[in-house]
Amino acid sequence: MKIDVNGRPFTEDPRPGQCLRTYLRERGWFGVKKGCDAGDCGACTVHVDGEPVHSCLYPAFRADGRSVTTVEGLAAEDGELHPVQRKFLDAQGFQCGFCTAGFLMTTAALNEDQLTDLPRAFKGNLCRCTGYRAIEDAVRGVCHAEAPGAGEAVGRNLPAPAGPQVVTGTARYTFDIDVPGLLHMKLLRSPHAHARITAIDTKAALQVPGVQAVFTHHDAPERHFSTARHEHPTEDPDDTRVLDDTVRYIGQRVAAVVADSEAAAEEGCRRVQVTYEILPPVLDPEEAMRPGAPVVHDKDAATARISRPQNNVVGEAHGEIGSVEAGFAEADAIYEDTYRTQRVQHASLETHGAVAWFDEDNRLTVRTSSQTPFLTRRALCALYDLPEEQVRVVAGRVGGGFGGKQEMLVEDIVALAVLRLRRPVKLEYTRAEQFYGATTRHPFTINVKAGARRDGQLTALQLRVVSNTGAYGNHGPAVMFHSVGESMAVYRAPHKKVDAFSVYTHTVPAGAFRGYGLGQVMFAVESALDELARQLGLDPLEFKARNIIGPGEPMLSPSGEEEDLHIASYGLDQCLAIVRRAQAEPVTQLPPDGWLVGEGTALAMIATGPPGGHIADAKASLLPDGSFDLAVGTAEFGNGTTTVHRQIAAGELATTVDRITVRQSDTDVVRHDTGAFASTGTVVAGKATLRASRALADQLLDFAAAHLQLPRTDCTLAEEAVLHPGGRLTLKELHAAGTAVGVEFGADGHFGGTPRSVAFNAQWFRVAVDPDTGEIRILRSVHAADAGKVMNPMQCRGQVEGGVAQALGATLFENVRIDERGAVETAAFRRYRLPQYADVPRTEVHFMETADAIGPLGAKSMSESPFNPVAPAFANALRDATGVRFTELPLTRDRVWRALDHSSRTPRPPVSP
Repeated sequence: MKIDVNGRPFTEDPRPGQCLRTYLRERGWFGVKKGCDAGDCGACTVHVDGEPVHSCLYPAFRADGRSVTTVEGLAAEDGELHPVQRKFLDAQGFQCGFCTAGFLMTTAALNEDQLTDLPRAFKGNLCRCTGYRAIEDAVRGVCHAEAPGAGEAVGRNLPAPAGPQVVTGTARYTFDIDVPGLLHMKLLRSPHAHARITAIDTKAALQVPGVQAVFTHHDAPERHFSTARHEHPTEDPDDTRVLDDTVRYIGQRVAAVVADSEAAAEEGCRRVQVTYEILPPVLDPEEAMRPGAPVVHDKDAATARISRPQNNVVGEAHGEIGSVEAGFAEADAIYEDTYRTQRVQHASLETHGAVAWFDEDNRLTVRTSSQTPFLTRRALCALYDLPEEQVRVVAGRVGGGFGGKQEMLVEDIVALAVLRLRRPVKLEYTRAEQFYGATTRHPFTINVKAGARRDGQLTALQLRVVSNTGAYGNHGPAVMFHSVGESMAVYRAPHKKVDAFSVYTHTVPAGAFRGYGLGQVMFAVESALDELARQLGLDPLEFKARNIIGPGEPMLSPSGEEEDLHIASYGLDQCLAIVRRAQAEPVTQLPPDGWLVGEGTALAMIATGPPGGHIADAKASLLPDGSFDLAVGTAEFGNGTTTVHRQIAAGELATTVDRITVRQSDTDVVRHDTGAFASTGTVVAGKATLRASRALADQLLDFAAAHLQLPRTDCTLAEEAVLHPGGRLTLKELHAAGTAVGVEFGADGHFGGTPRSVAFNAQWFRVAVDPDTGEIRILRSVHAADAGKVMNPMQCRGQVEGGVAQALGATLFENVRIDERGAVETAAFRRYRLPQYADVPRTEVHFMETADAIGPLGAKSMSESPFNPVAPAFANALRDATGVRFTELPLTRDRVWRALDHSSRTPRPPVSP
């Protein structure tokens, strides 16, 4: 076989059945990504003789005699970027960047006619991060990025430091490395929702050529742990083993086969013989709580930290402020209904995976796609009785997370294999495994009851919440507690009551997901208050405005008051003013004749960090050439923290961002970092960076003053130098002077994550509905965000747009369906519909003018919060258009049509221009 790849000839024959994607990656072209293996996501797009193809579907042998171009080959030989690469860099048309190579290769092949119809042109490419607006701007040649010149860095649209690597395909994600002697792991998974393993025979598997080992529950540690990663492990139940002799959901891992190739490992899995004693499962959380239901985890409640194992209740919250009975007696109107939200998959394009080996110092090194490398190291050390100094965990660039990688789903089993075999081992989830072997968003059932007087004052608010945590309790109690926190605290009501339950079932486990439970409960609360306002004859937005808490007011939830949580800046009134302005503006986009039109709003409040502390350490150092090194623990997965941390440091050190090198996501880099979750990348890790940079600036000025024998007040830190009345001392000279007397210029920064502030958001939609088909079109989308001081408006806007787009997917069509056996039915992108380019409107994003008293330089979080008000705002708009209150997600076209077909309510007529 002869194949030309980016101008280089290759003659190695592919393996039988090998696709072009793996052929290219095995030869070092790591810009070709694995996202689905089914031609659904486009991350593996390459050109074959100039034509774009999905290389995961293209047989490698068909490339014989052809010319293949990957993203690495787009640039000219002299390094000059291809025009499309330059456009994506100028527009910053990416976040995590895992899909970017595919979009670049697709765009580079478009002709003029195709460029006029991008929804069709990008039908084969998916992005989970951006919301697609930034990608469209890149294609259209819109430039957003500012040059990193001198001056204040914070508040500017400065580009991501890894941007050039992302657009050239040289950014290194988890598996974009060559590890000599690598072995491959595949997992045998349970076909039963509930069963006990009575026998397991591995002899036939071990006879497969290339199979090196098979691991079962006999090889696993006896101790239990939680896959969830939190700073305080006691937040989660210890209910999981590396490999267990009891399986509790279809897809649970039963055995791990390690072999020289993936094919041999897969064949080994097929030959493992398992004898099961099948046990009765329980799939519904309400049934699971009833007496006599099958017990999912028969464990000691105190030891495992499970609330009521005999009733399958892993965690619960009960509380009352005042008396809701009295509050409803005072009410002139009462609304009550039950709302349901579905399972949603994170669908990060980079699946879960890890590769581990022993380094030259005989330390276990784990390279993983994780939001929590430090907590993962801690868990591995506890699980295998290893000292922390003997374990290194590093996350390369992570291809999306959204909370799904705040888990230890692969590192434990990979570490087991490496510790036993003393050889490098890799485990990479398939897309199907991501659906039935990873985690989902928690499905919720929420009964909400609200009462108010005629004057629009709330008198009582009551919730009964049941969260289905699946077969394991990772994040279950924490998500449940969080869901009934800010969702109730944002409203003033003298009487509030909560009864909430996190419940085990024999289904795929749920876990952390963007919003962490708030989005589910806010769907119910915001919808209910909209309906209550209509009962009272009040404008829903005005009704909510009368009842929201104001600055300085206590945030009260019956689930318990969080003493370290404060309203350190208040922009919710500004958010609602943005919505009112949008409502009042002339209608510019009209629906087709006969369509129904409606408007809807929802608001949200979220804590900027988790309770109980979230630790971040950073270190800033001066390098010999006068530039700076910034070491931070937090991970980069499209959240933009790398960019923001450079901006913070540049401002404090009076330099430009291009003179700051960031090292991160590596347990060898700094002392400790809890991780990149709960919206802490800027407000917690950023504060550690701020403190480290300020301390270094002070150190430099103190030394310069002493060295120059001048008062400190005569010295000023400037770009590349310390200025003084006699001239300038360059930072390079300063470093040399320090070295001569044994002084190293470096400073640490630390923040423990408390006290905490809150961020606010409001979403408004105008939608149109075809009553004959149930089709919905979004005519306008407006989002108001109170992010405090916006560190990088371009990046922050992308976070909001991505959150809105992801929430729209969950609102309109995403649904991890479970069949009557408990098996996931939607284990592929083509069966699980993600938002595509054509599905997502341009959302108008507005930032409020606030500055937070707690966050670094006045900043607040803005990665999770945009997600939360989207579903209720959309449902409220749909109710306004159709007269039907939809109480279950997703709002699929057929569900809408059936409701309209059987409804006798009078729909609202279209809006006139």
